Amino acid sequence: MAYRETEKMRQRKAQARQKIIESTWECVAGGGFQSARVTRIAGLAGVATGTIYRHFESREDLFAEIFRLATQREVDKVAEALAITGNAVQRLDHALRQFAQRALKGPMKAWALIAEPVDPKVEEERLAYRRAYANLFEQAIRDGIAEGTIPDQNTRLAATCLVGAISEALVGPLSPTQTSELPDNDNNDNELVNTIVCFCLRGLTGTRS
Repeated sequence: MAYRETEKMRQRKAQARQKIIESTWECVAGGGFQSARVTRIAGLAGVATGTIYRHFESREDLFAEIFRLATQREVDKVAEALAITGNAVQRLDHALRQFAQRALKGPMKAWALIAEPVDPKVEEERLAYRRAYANLFEQAIRDGIAEGTIPDQNTRLAATCLVGAISEALVGPLSPTQTSELPDNDNNDNELVNTIVCFCLRGLTGTRS
């Protein structure tokens, strides 16, 4: 008789997989991908290490899945921020500001997603999601050109520059070597966010306002 997996068994497997994902993200959020050891993940998830490899072919595949899930949430937040009422410059201001503020509120999480050295499979995901951010910004830039709030320009390159500028500007402040030494100061964070957004919008619009 052929083996048939029962619904109850499928549910158990799904629950175990979800627990592994949650435990992995807990490790990453607390100390980056480097702290997410398989033995630690298994302990948090309450499973044997072998169980992890029944759900994911390798540690790299698990990390790539975690990266996809975590970054998609951030991409969705940017999409929501760009959907507010207002012209394209106002919408981009809101989205860039929210991106930076969310990163600074969760520096270790943001560092893991934006800049932490990672395995090639995870780096592939990082590049894919940088393109996802750029796609959202590009549409907003096109809207701005159409409405006259942004001068005509290469929208793809401009959007890529936005992603690069905000990511690079946050690398230093998010670095674990920096965040562990700097005091928690909302004024510093606000100044950083304002500077990043001002730089990005000046580059897009060619104005100094």
